[in-house]
Order: sequence, then structure tokens, then C-alpha cells
Amino acid sequence: MKWVISFISTIGIILIFICGPTNVNETKYLRIHIRANSDSQADQMVKYIVKDAVVDFLIPLLSEVNSFEDAKNCVEQNYSEIESVANGVLQNYGFNYKSSALINTEHFPTRQYDEIVLQEGDYESLIINLGSGQGNNWWCLVYPAFCFTSSTNSDNVVYISKILEIIKNITKGD
Repeated sequence: MKWVISFISTIGIILIFICGPTNVNETKYLRIHIRANSDSQADQMVKYIVKDAVVDFLIPLLSEVNSFEDAKNCVEQNYSEIESVANGVLQNYGFNYKSSALINTEHFPTRQYDEIVLQEGDYESLIINLGSGQGNNWWCLVYPAFCFTSSTNSDNVVYISKILEIIKNITKGD
């Protein structure tokens, strides 16, 4: 019996060296970055209302996305709708500026989302500028969507990421 355990352990070690350990940080991330028009109280307030509306719009679109490329394509195909959602909020609250949406690479500081830590670095991001986009901003993740919350209940995190589900299932076995 000892030789069986020893043999299985040896095979496991060899497989780790051959295949390499799995690393959560190898996942490609698509961030979201919403920039307020300015730092005025009104511009900052509407930024969060836009954030809620855009997140509510994106949740059903991204709920079945299984890869970074799928998420990026989904967002790119919906730029005009994302802008329409943001512009609708801006118009409803009496703001005379519009939004713009695009995917670009940006530098972010280290940030922790629940159990996942994203190191400082350059990440592709859905950038939503409100007006001039010169004010303080809000940012999180589109894919995997670790921190999307519904505007109707912003205290509850809505996990829609298949990768996060897999990671949590794997770590349950530890």
C-alpha cells in the first residue's frame, strides 16, 4: 500500500513539473473605468448612477460569456448601447454633456476583489468618459465580473463569472 501512495505522489509531482501549476493570475482581465466629467458633487453623484445603469445593462449580456475575447467582443459590439444607457441617465438628470465608450489599455494600481488580487499593471479596459472625463473615477472588472452589483441592491455582489465559479469549486476541495 505504501508503494501505491508513493507511486501516485511521484506521478503527481512529475505532472506538476510537466504541466506547471495553475495560476489564477494567468487569466486575462477586462476592466471597466467610468470617469466623471469633473470632481463637482453633481458630476460625482451622476457617475455612480451611470455606473449602476451600465452595470445593470451589462450583467445579462455578459452572464454567458466564457472568455476574455468573448467579453471584449460583446462590449465592443454594444458601444452604442452602453453610450445610450449612460446618455439616458445624464439627460434624465439634466446634464448637457454626453458619454463615450471604448476599450483601451490603461495602467491600474494593485487592487483586491474579494479573494482575487490584481497586481499593478496595464489592463485592457472599457473606458466610459462622462463629458470631459476629468473627474474622479470608478473602476472594477467586466471580465471576470467580480464586482458587478445591481443598482437595486448595491450591497449584494452578483457573481456572473464562470471562472470565479470554477476557482471557488476548486478551492472548496482544499
